[in-house]
Amino acid sequence: MAVDEIEILSPTFSSSGSFETLWSAILGLPLLELVAICANLTLSLLFLFVVSARKVLVCVGRGVRFGKENITGNASPGCVSVDLETRDVVRIETWFKLSVLSCLYVLLVQVLLLGFDGVALIRGRDLDVDLDLGLALLSVPLVQGLAWVVLSFSALQCKFKASERFPILLRLWWVMLFGICLCGLYVDGKGVWMEGSKHLRSHVVANFTITPALAFLCIVAIRGVTGIKVFRNSEEHQPLLVEEEPGCLKVTPYTDAGLFSLATLSWLNPLLSIGAKRPLELKDIPLVAAKDRSKTNYKVLNSNWERLKAENQSEQPSLAWALLKSFWKEAACNAVFAGVTTLVSYVGPYMISYFVDYLVGKEIFPHEGYVLAGVFFVAKLVETFTTRQWYLGVDILGMHVRSALTAMVYRKGLRISSLAKQSHTSGEVVNYMAIDVQRVGDYSWYLHDMWMLPLQIVLALAILYKNVGIAAIATLIATIISIVVTVPIARVQENYQDKLMAAKDERMRKTSECLRNMRILKLQAWEDRYRVKLEEMRGVEFKWLRKALYSQAFITFIFWSSPIFVSAVTFATSILLGGQLTAGGVLSALATFRILQEPLRNFPDLVSTMAQTKVSLDRLSGFLLEEELQEDATIVLPQGITNIAIEIKGGVFCWDPSSSSRPTLSGISMKVERRMRVAVCGMVGSGKSSFLLCILGEIPKISGEVCWCT
Repeated sequence: MAVDEIEILSPTFSSSGSFETLWSAILGLPLLELVAICANLTLSLLFLFVVSARKVLVCVGRGVRFGKENITGNASPGCVSVDLETRDVVRIETWFKLSVLSCLYVLLVQVLLLGFDGVALIRGRDLDVDLDLGLALLSVPLVQGLAWVVLSFSALQCKFKASERFPILLRLWWVMLFGICLCGLYVDGKGVWMEGSKHLRSHVVANFTITPALAFLCIVAIRGVTGIKVFRNSEEHQPLLVEEEPGCLKVTPYTDAGLFSLATLSWLNPLLSIGAKRPLELKDIPLVAAKDRSKTNYKVLNSNWERLKAENQSEQPSLAWALLKSFWKEAACNAVFAGVTTLVSYVGPYMISYFVDYLVGKEIFPHEGYVLAGVFFVAKLVETFTTRQWYLGVDILGMHVRSALTAMVYRKGLRISSLAKQSHTSGEVVNYMAIDVQRVGDYSWYLHDMWMLPLQIVLALAILYKNVGIAAIATLIATIISIVVTVPIARVQENYQDKLMAAKDERMRKTSECLRNMRILKLQAWEDRYRVKLEEMRGVEFKWLRKALYSQAFITFIFWSSPIFVSAVTFATSILLGGQLTAGGVLSALATFRILQEPLRNFPDLVSTMAQTKVSLDRLSGFLLEEELQEDATIVLPQGITNIAIEIKGGVFCWDPSSSSRPTLSGISMKVERRMRVAVCGMVGSGKSSFLLCILGEIPKISGEVCWCT
């Protein structure tokens, strides 16, 4: 009985032929409605696939992170705390509200259309169509209703994600629907014009009704902006230095890059792709790795420097040796790349004679040309890779040295004693960090030239001996003469550099003094007199600068002409000795001279840089060895132990500890309790400032006790 009722109620589903009839009815729909059904179904499935894939990736990522935390025993709750502390402010504007309302409006129209067509189909009001055609027509609002459910959900999701732009799939979907709507408007308008009110059906009315909303959504899709404004915490309310929590902030991919990524520098691609689309912002720049940060490099260098000071208390420790012990691993790695670059750069000059012989018909073994071409290509490829890594390593090494030395000089400037401050003014400390530290860091580019130049000369002599014979000795003699000539000039230049830096420090000291006492200069009308003094000091500095540059120019002239001198001596000696010069030998020798030109021309810069670096290292070492403030000058008590804020018992203080018989302040005893108002009064020069400085521990304490509570 139940089966009969089912067959009576739904006779169209009793056989497979009914499905074929329904499918034929759907295929018989107008082209625009078929396009709308197919497009909406395809985009709906694509949207669901994208959402599912994201959920799977998030779950996999959480599982991997949870596994790592269980293995290492370290969770990262800091990510949550950082998000809670930032508390971004999200403001929903009218633009977003109108966009969501438009989606909901179109969804409501499709639901009403679906209900109207369903009721009409059930009650049999539309007598011109049969049941299959009615179901086919019903599929259009059904599919579009499901599509607009997905679209409305996707638009609302932007609010919860605080997205400032709509997803690209959503925008493309809106534009496509508006295009279909315009085509439908054209067809329906033409039908109404030709047939009149007979063409006005529910689908036509619904299409006219949703056109304004779709037009607005098309404009929204073109702009792409959601209308959601996210206001990050103002920088005024954020700390200057944020402690990075592991896993919360992205670190440079250089630390985890593989061998291929390091060789091709492809770890830079994400940052370069962002920079190609828009100007880079601070949030786009990843953090440097922990091993590359200033704090890490400072700790390593400072520990080695303190160890050297403890080992050589009778002698002055070497800052250069401390730097070498701190960063020898980076220097050794760069040395490997530099050595490989040097070796493969001489493969071409060595093999070019065989290549010339092959071109003239002297083939030693079969397919020699292919082998030579392959050797040239591989050598050049290896040279390119190693050169890039060498230059990158040199930059990183210089960055480590500069950051560590800058931190050491700055920390020393905070702890230097008052007596030492008289010989190292703030202007000199600025010179230490801005000039001397920079020169020491830049020396990393010339660090390997000291041993690479002899290696290059040896390789060049071996190739020349193969091509010109005993005349290679003349090449060695000419090269030694070119180098020896510059030795006395380099010593003179070092002396000039010392005088130049001393004159610069003196000028900076006087300039800082004038700026600090500008009120007195103005009141006494001493501007012209001190201007003349500063110009005289500038003249002395310019005199030593001119001499240093003249000596450097002379060294540069010698070595820029040295390759021509060396090649002329070599060929002249070979001709005088009766040697036979072949085309391959001459080309090989010329290629060797061309490669040897670069280190010989850079040798003047090496000599000059070595002289400047030695002066800077001596200046930095002298500053770092200055006396620091007494660690026991004051006793700091934690808060809550006592009600006394400041207490001095029998304090005796003197600016110069060597002349303790004449102390600056003596017999100082006082006690200040909390919430007391204290005024320090006295005549000019009576010691008010010295009294305050002795509380801070800035004046050397001879005897007594100074306590203050935080």
